[in-house]
Formats: sequence, C-alpha cells, structure tokens
Amino acid sequence: MPLELPQNKLKRALAAGKTQIGFWLTTASTTCTEIAATAGFDWLLIDMEHSPNELTDVIDHLRAAMGGTAEPMVRVPWNDAVVVKRLLDIGVRSLMFPYVQSVEEAKAAVAATRYPGTYERGMRGFAGTTRATAYGRIKDYAKRAAAEICVTVQIETPKALEAATEPLRAKARAEFDKLKAGYDHVDDTAKRARLTKSELEFRHAVGEFDAAELARRIQEPVRLLEECEKSSRDLDAQKARFVEAFGSEEALFGIKGDGAVAEGGGLVVQQRFPVPDFRAQGVEGGSVE
Repeated sequence: MPLELPQNKLKRALAAGKTQIGFWLTTASTTCTEIAATAGFDWLLIDMEHSPNELTDVIDHLRAAMGGTAEPMVRVPWNDAVVVKRLLDIGVRSLMFPYVQSVEEAKAAVAATRYPGTYERGMRGFAGTTRATAYGRIKDYAKRAAAEICVTVQIETPKALEAATEPLRAKARAEFDKLKAGYDHVDDTAKRARLTKSELEFRHAVGEFDAAELARRIQEPVRLLEECEKSSRDLDAQKARFVEAFGSEEALFGIKGDGAVAEGGGLVVQQRFPVPDFRAQGVEGGSVE
C-alpha cells in the first residue's frame, strides 16, 4: 500500500522563524528517548559525536521517538557524506553537523543530504527500498525528500563565527546606506523647496513620498548594525578570556549556554551572539535547510 512522505514539522517551524525548544540526549538510552519524545519538546538531539551511538542504535532511537511531539535530530560524528547517506537511508530527517568552519563546509553538509540534480554538488546515493522510503512505498521519494530534510550546523570557533556573521554585517550596512540615502533625499528635497510642515504633510498624504515609512524601515538595519557591533565586542572579550585560560585561540572556542535552542536561521548557536545566517551566502538558495 502506498504511503505519504511525513512532514518535518521542525523544518517548517524554523522556516517560519519560530523558536524550537529541544532536549539533548547523550545517554544512548532508548528508554530516555521514549520518555523525552512525549514530554512536549519540539526536537530531540540523538548524539553520535560524543556519545556511544552507532547506526543500529540510531534506528532504535527513531523507533522509540515515534508517536511523540519531538522531531529526532541526529548530530553526526563529522561532516562525512558516507555517514550522512547511511543515516538518511534509515529515516533520519534532521541532522546537526558539528564544527562547521566556513560557507563551503556548510554547503558540503547540505550537498551530502541531496540527490544529484536536486542541489549543486548533490551527492546522496539512491536506494529504493530503505526505511526512509517506507521500504519502497513512498511515491517519488527522491524528488520530494529534500523538502523534509532539515540541516543545521554548529558554530563553535571564532573563525566560524566571523565567517557566518560578516555577510550579515555587510547586508545590514548596505540596507542602512540604501534607506538612509532615500531618507536624506526626502529631507534635502524639503529643505531645498523650503516646504512648511503643512506642505510636507500634504505631499505625504497624496503619496509623493513617505518619510514616516522610510524612518520606520531604517530602524531595523540600524538595530542589526548595533547588534553585530556588540557581538564583535563580546567576541573579542570571549577570545581574550579563552586565550588566557587555554593559551591559544586555535583550540575549541567554548561558547556554551544553559541549553540548545534552534533558531529560525536553521543554525544552532549556543547562545550569546545573534544567530548567524549562511543563507545570505547562497546555501540552498536562501531557504532553511
């Protein structure tokens, strides 16, 4: 009997910009997974990087999570296309990639989850009767799978954080300059014409320009710029403390919060900085992966 491809609610929520609360599982216990899956969380992290979970263990975790509210997400041991292919075949739909350092590495993570022809450099191998395809009963799985596969990456070093946030800074500055130019043009026009307040209000009313709208729109780029600059200052302070403690900036840079929260950019950052967004650099055409 044909079956439908299940929807990935986590991916849809992230794409809509909704914060998703997750629970980190490192015990390798399927009983813990079963309990956590029905505890009301949005997602669960099944860890393969720092926990003794192998491929067959992950299948048992997926089965334990069935019927719960939480989407199982697997943290892969490394950005390895072969490991990713095998996890996808057993039905994993949401993956976390650790220690991603650059845009290229982020693109490689996405490419490992995509079939050739569905994404630039897509390299997932095809097998028709896997658990992911409900053993061959999901029609057109290869064409539709990408829509339900969610890829997140971890930003864990100063190099990665700078690579991820610089495009955001550049975009904010460009938007700020563009909007400010429009706002200044309106202001200059009014000054040159020596328009009175009532004349300005009249021209605004008949739609010749909308100074109020320009003023409102300029606030968001300003906020982004301020946020990015604050992040830079915070990052410098974190670096100094880290180097003092460990003697080197090259070691793992531990930005650690009280818990992991997946944010709307499709990336997981443990929490002290604005969530960076690789979409600005062309990862999967600007969609949450």
